[in-house]
Amino acid sequence: MNPPTNWEPHVDDSRPIFLQIAEQLEDDIVAGRLPEETQVPSTNELAAFLRINPATAAKGVNLLVDQGVLYKKRGIGMFVAEGARARLVAQRRDRFREQYLAPLLTEAERLGITPDQLATMIREDGR
Repeated sequence: MNPPTNWEPHVDDSRPIFLQIAEQLEDDIVAGRLPEETQVPSTNELAAFLRINPATAAKGVNLLVDQGVLYKKRGIGMFVAEGARARLVAQRRDRFREQYLAPLLTEAERLGITPDQLATMIREDGR
């Protein structure tokens, strides 16, 4: 198995590579490119594709194993766990609320924008 077609053989030097691997796998699971019970690329495949140390690739994959997003089938490889997508979406929604919604509401309050006015603004700008 090769990495999904949307993967770029490029890593961002400003962030830990193992985190980028974990985030890319998470993105693929959330987007449905890696459905539940699908085998994910092996650490050796990821390492060869990204031209990194296999231990670094394993660290990213193991991060998701520790979170219960991936699980290992002995002698076969790593697979997307049942319910992984729903858990990741819930985590991302919580993170969205903390990172974007809370500061937005704080600034709106500071500017005297009511929740109704803010909702109207969002609907008018709707994408």
